[in-house]
Amino acid sequence: MTPRVWAPWRRRYLLAPKGRGCLFCRARRARDDRRHWVVHRTRHAVVMLNLYPYTNGHVLIAPNRHVGRLDRLTDGERVALWQLAGEFTRRLDRALAPHGYNIGANLGRAAGAGVVGHLHLHVVPRWIGDTNFMPVLSDTRVISDSLDAVYH
Repeated sequence: MTPRVWAPWRRRYLLAPKGRGCLFCRARRARDDRRHWVVHRTRHAVVMLNLYPYTNGHVLIAPNRHVGRLDRLTDGERVALWQLAGEFTRRLDRALAPHGYNIGANLGRAAGAGVVGHLHLHVVPRWIGDTNFMPVLSDTRVISDSLDAVYH
């Protein structure tokens, strides 16, 4: 029998009408933080809960400016994103006591970006025994190039 991972909450994400424009820009302009799940704002960035999280406490950290590439971030934006990632791991440690974190960004549709054009970090709390995609499903890591090729 093939093992299955059930995630019925994803159906709501797949079928939900998509808002017009960029969700991070809408959240940045909004006055009602609760409605947009905004948990923190700074001069350079906004932190919000992921409406369709992979685990409890999954937050998104986005620059206030609509920018989709790392090389187009200002130094202030770059520093703010990583400072906020550190701050929110501390907050999540206190609130949820996870065993670890996945922190990263999906840049471009091919990389899995759900919001193409507005770079954002995912801070995903992890617990021993929760899911971990391909390694958990098939004990397989997909690496499409050798380390030598990537290095060169």
